[in-house]
Amino acid sequence: MYTKNFSKPLDLRAININDSFWKKFLLIAREHVIPYQWEALNDRIEGAEPSYCMRNFKIAAGMMEGEFGGCVFQDSDFGKWIEAVGYALMWHPDVALQKIADEAIDIVCAAQQPDGYLNTYYIINGLEKRWTNLRDNHELYCAGHLLEGAIAYYIATGKDKLLNTIKKYIDYIAEVFGTDTNLLPGYPGHEIIEMALVKLYNLTDDIKYLNLAKYFIDQRGQSPLYFEAEGELYNNNFHWKDSYFKYQYYQAGLPVREQTSAEGHAVRAAYLYSGMADVARETNDQSLLQACETLWLSIVNKQMYITGAIGSSAYGEAFTYDYDLPNDTIYAETCAAIGLVFFAKRMLEISPISQYADVMEKALYNGIISGMSLDGEKFFYVNPLEVVPEASEKDHLRRHVKVERQKWFGCACCPPNVARLLTSLASYCYTQKEDTLFMHLYVGGNIQLNLGDQDVCLGVRTHYPWDEEVSIGLTLKEETNFTIAIRIPAWCNQYMISVNGCPAAYTLTNGYAYLERKWHDKDEITIVFEMPVRINSAHPNVRENIGKVAITRGPIVYCLEEADNGKGLHRVCLGSAPDFTCQFEEDLLGGVVTITSSGQYLSDENWDASSLYHADITPIMQNKKLKWIPYYTWANRTPGEMLVWVRR
Repeated sequence: MYTKNFSKPLDLRAININDSFWKKFLLIAREHVIPYQWEALNDRIEGAEPSYCMRNFKIAAGMMEGEFGGCVFQDSDFGKWIEAVGYALMWHPDVALQKIADEAIDIVCAAQQPDGYLNTYYIINGLEKRWTNLRDNHELYCAGHLLEGAIAYYIATGKDKLLNTIKKYIDYIAEVFGTDTNLLPGYPGHEIIEMALVKLYNLTDDIKYLNLAKYFIDQRGQSPLYFEAEGELYNNNFHWKDSYFKYQYYQAGLPVREQTSAEGHAVRAAYLYSGMADVARETNDQSLLQACETLWLSIVNKQMYITGAIGSSAYGEAFTYDYDLPNDTIYAETCAAIGLVFFAKRMLEISPISQYADVMEKALYNGIISGMSLDGEKFFYVNPLEVVPEASEKDHLRRHVKVERQKWFGCACCPPNVARLLTSLASYCYTQKEDTLFMHLYVGGNIQLNLGDQDVCLGVRTHYPWDEEVSIGLTLKEETNFTIAIRIPAWCNQYMISVNGCPAAYTLTNGYAYLERKWHDKDEITIVFEMPVRINSAHPNVRENIGKVAITRGPIVYCLEEADNGKGLHRVCLGSAPDFTCQFEEDLLGGVVTITSSGQYLSDENWDASSLYHADITPIMQNKKLKWIPYYTWANRTPGEMLVWVRR
C-alpha cells in the first residue's frame, strides 16, 4: 500500500498574517475586492462591462426570465468569488459577508437540475446540447471552480448546502465520463476540475473522486482523439484548425506523459500541470511526476518572464517557442502567473526544492499583484514589461496591452482569481512534514502547529521584501526536538542565520537550511538576507533582451515609469557604473523602496529633424538620473510609458 510521504500546507485558520507588506493586500481583498466583485457579478458597477453571472443563475433557477448573457464560462466567476469568500472567512469571520454568500448560494443551488446538472449556459439554452462541446464550452471548467468554491466555503463555515449541491453535480459527472461502454471518453477543454476533484478526495476520503481526476489526466490526448471525434459528430467549429498548435492549444494533442514542452493556452497548461502534480502526489505515479518535472523545466528555464509571468503571445493567450519573450507585445495573463503558482505549490509539497518556492515568490511579488491596482478596484488582464501609450492605441499588434487597469472585463477570469489567491496566501507560506516545518515565504504573523508532540507558536516579524531581516520567535511549554527548514532565496548570495544571537548550525539541502535541534521557549531565530541591487541579463537566446538589463532587489523586479523619468524611455541606458541608492518612501505607492541610479539618455541634438536616417553619426549621450519603482506598482499614477528591460 502506498504510504503518502509529502509535506502538507498548514490550516489557514492556524495562521494569522500580520505583515507590513501583505496585510494591506489581504485587507484590500477582503474589504474592497470581494465586495466590489459581488457588485460586478450583479452588474452594478457603473461604466464596467456587465458580468451577467448572478442574472444567469436566477434565469436558470426560474426566478426571472431572460437569455443567457456573457461568456460560456460565466458560472466560474461565482465559483472563484465564493472561494475567496471562504478563505477570507477562515481568517476573519464576517457575519454580514456570510449572509450575502448564503443568499447567493440559495440562488445557485436553486438552478440545479434533478439529475444534478448545474451549468447555466445549457440550462438556459437547452439541456439536450450539454456535453456536445467539451473542447470549447467549459462545462467541466465551471464545475471545477464551483467545486473549489464549495469546499472552501464549507471548511470556513461548516455549512454544506453548496458542497452537497456540487457533490451531486460531480457524482452525476462521474456517471457520464469514462472508458466503459455507454460513457463519454471525454475530458475538459479547459482544465481545473482535476485539482478540484483531488481537493474533494482529500476532504471526503472517497476514492472515486481521485479516480475521476486520474481518468481526466490519463485520458487526455489519447488516440483516437476525443475532441476531434466530438467536433465531427456535432459539427463544432475548430477555431485552431489552421494554427501551429492545433489540439495542443488544449494540451490534448498527445497523452500528457508524452508532452515535453509547455504548449498552447498558458492558463489551461498551468492548471493541467497542477492537476497532474496533484494526481502524481496522491497516487505515487512516478511517470506522471517525471512529466511534471519536465514541463516545469520547460517553463521556468525557457518560457518564463523575469516577473514570473508566462504565456507570451496574445494569439491563443499562449506559449509560443523557447526563449520567445517579447516585452511590448507580451500577453502574460494574470491568471497564467497564478496558475504557475498553483503548479509550484504542488511540486513543492512533493519535493521541498527551493526553485519551486523561488518561482512562487517571483510570481507573487511581481507578475500577479501587478494585475490589481493598489486600491483593489481596477485590474490588468495583460501584464506587459514595456508600454508606450501611443503604440497601445494605434498599433493593432499591441492593442491588448492596456496603459491603465480596467474596472472589469466581459471575460473577467483574472479579478476573482487574484482575490482567491490573496485570501488564501497563508497556505503558500508553510508546509509541514512530520516534525519538520518548511518556511517557503517570509510573511509576518503567528503560526500555531504541533511539532515534536508539542503545541508550538511561531511569531514571524519582518519588513520583507524591503528589509533584509526576518525574526522568528518560538513559544512552547516544554523543550522538544523538531526541525525548521528555511528557504534560502536564489537571489541571495550572502545570508546569516542565528539562534539566540549565536551562529546557527544547519544543513543546506536543495536550497533549504535545516535547523534540527532541541528547541526551548523564547528561542529566537534571526535570518539576514543581504539585498543588494542586482543587474540581471537574459539568456542570449532571448532576442528581445540582447544588450539590455533588468534591475531587481530581493524578490522585487523594478521598472522605469514616465511619471519619474519622462518620455522616451527607450533612449535610456543604465551605463557601466550606475551607483544605486535605495530609499524607503512611505508616502509613495503605498510605501515602497525606490532605487535611484545614474544613467544616460540618447540625445537628438545632432540629428536633422527632417531626416529619418543618418550615416556615420556619433551618438550624444547625456547624463540622466533614473528613478526605479517596483514593477507591481506601475500604472497607479498618471498613465505613461513604462520599461523593465533597459539598454546597458
